[in-house]
Amino acid sequence: MLGRFQNEVQGSEMFMTAKRSISTGLIASAVVSGWTIAATLLTSTAWTYEFGVSGAYFYGAGACIQIFVFAVSAIELKRRAPGAHTFMEVSRLRYGTTGHWIQIIYSTMYQIINCVNILVGGSEVFEALTGMNVVAGCFLLPVGVVIYTLTGGIKATILTDYTHTIIIYALVLTGLFVVYSSSSLIGSPDAMFELLKEAAVRSPVANNAGGEYLTMSSQSGILLGVVFWCAVFGTTVDVQLYQKAIAANPAATLPGYLIGALAWFCIPFCLATTFGLACRALENTPEFPTYPRPMTATEISSGLSLPYAAIALMGKGGGAFVLLMTFMACTSGFSADLVAVSSVFVYDVYGTYINPRATGGRLVRLSHATVIVWTLCMSVIATGITRTTIGVNYLVTCMGVFTCSCVWPMYCTVLWRAQNKWAIALAPPLGSITAIASWLGSAYALEGSVTVTTTSETLPLVIGNSVSLVSGALYSIILTYALGPQNFDWEILKAGVRVIDDSDVAGVTEEQLKQQLAVEHLSVRDERALYRGKIVGSLMAIGLCLIFIVLIPLPMYFTHYVFSRHFFRAWVAITFIIAWIATLVILLMPLYQGRRSLKLFLHYIHGSRADVLVQKGAPEVASRDPSIDSEANEKGDGMLAKKRVGSVEVTSTYARSVE
Repeated sequence: MLGRFQNEVQGSEMFMTAKRSISTGLIASAVVSGWTIAATLLTSTAWTYEFGVSGAYFYGAGACIQIFVFAVSAIELKRRAPGAHTFMEVSRLRYGTTGHWIQIIYSTMYQIINCVNILVGGSEVFEALTGMNVVAGCFLLPVGVVIYTLTGGIKATILTDYTHTIIIYALVLTGLFVVYSSSSLIGSPDAMFELLKEAAVRSPVANNAGGEYLTMSSQSGILLGVVFWCAVFGTTVDVQLYQKAIAANPAATLPGYLIGALAWFCIPFCLATTFGLACRALENTPEFPTYPRPMTATEISSGLSLPYAAIALMGKGGGAFVLLMTFMACTSGFSADLVAVSSVFVYDVYGTYINPRATGGRLVRLSHATVIVWTLCMSVIATGITRTTIGVNYLVTCMGVFTCSCVWPMYCTVLWRAQNKWAIALAPPLGSITAIASWLGSAYALEGSVTVTTTSETLPLVIGNSVSLVSGALYSIILTYALGPQNFDWEILKAGVRVIDDSDVAGVTEEQLKQQLAVEHLSVRDERALYRGKIVGSLMAIGLCLIFIVLIPLPMYFTHYVFSRHFFRAWVAITFIIAWIATLVILLMPLYQGRRSLKLFLHYIHGSRADVLVQKGAPEVASRDPSIDSEANEKGDGMLAKKRVGSVEVTSTYARSVE
């Protein structure tokens, strides 16, 4: 529809970067969607089932801090290299071939773990609820994703991220109202409070204050929070996060990531506070799917606390509820990695080492092939994983052991001019080796053997993940100062990263090509906005980190506070408030920011813009569209282009700013 009515052409720049024009609201929804994978729903609920309210909080807090920190790195990428298509292009210019390949390998390693995790978690839920063959799930879940990614690239991904996110928020709110308002099994915070008190007597939590589920004083919960805090830092080596930053309008980068982080916190926190606690409260009732037996360790590891609680509360409707939510999470997370993988292969492998003179048309065709081949490979690997005892919880908690060592060197690529090529080439692999040795060694020393079970114990995971994160930074600093700092000139990036020539792509106009080239150089206003965003983002990252990690949980942890009835009511009320705010912001902000484009788009579809219609054979009108605001006209975003619809030629707006 955009191609037909707004003259939008899928050249390489549009496919990979959306011409760097996405607004704050859509970037925020894309961050939420990309961060919401099957494990977000399943693991957070499992942790809450096992450890109580601390599981929901530490999962959410442990994973959103990284987005705040990452936002600063993303801003600097846009400021240092405005024409970049992938983060790896910057690595090649700074460090040469070796450093370039190290970062490609680590990003790809994470993408494999993440894509496999998505397919395994999703297919296990479908198998548990419907009896669908788990192998069929691994191959069928990505089919729709591949279709819309091939059709529209990163813009299609971001637009579908928005719709997926809205559906997930709607389901989160539905769950909250059912559990705490309308359910005959629970129906109120007071009823939940009583059921959890009974559960603490029946199955007390080891190392929780009083064995209670309603306490933040949970040794296991806070240790898993540390594991997750480290492990999720490892996710930021995935260049799909940078792809969203690259696709953003410069002014939208910081607010998009920060709003996205805060809105994402709502999903695991609210969902797990609802269904994780409900699962524990109802497991001893006849309505629970496994009654009279408790859930097995395998079922917990597979994340089945969420679907079992939903079925107990809502019957078959609850099963459909979880299937839809899981499907949305799986497809949105998988699509983001598809675009990132194809971008890295096309620009950083093929365009750099195989055919540096490749044109936009060839790169688009190659990116389509990459999407298909990658999906088949991930489905095959996921199928193999389903034949083992490894579940989504295991993949989520151990992935940082392998990838966290690259976090510091990768951030420093755009933040620290001194880091040298030896640091980027050696620090990540040395850090991974150190972390893996520490992880396996501690599992053997503490548990007596090295198995899937012992390596998934909390203390070995804490040791492995934290060693990986810290050692990567230490090795980088030591190698930089031992072998001499680089003192890199940032101006090299602005000159060395260029926009691809899309002139061989059918339908691309001269005006569009000129606007694509214009992004290689930031305007003074955009430069100032990004620099200001760096400062503000750094301060907000520090402040929010202190609030989420120190001020809220630690006083309750060290005082061994157990929730009273009134405090739990307030906790549930806050859960409702957070869910409503996040839902309304993510729903309404993109619509408000895109109101002009949406109105214009609908006018073009219905042919009701008489002032922009010219009869066939009339002279072409070279003017600005007065319906576009003055700011868009200053950028040249309101330039008109002709498009034939039926027997008339419609003068349509080529809007570089995708509102």
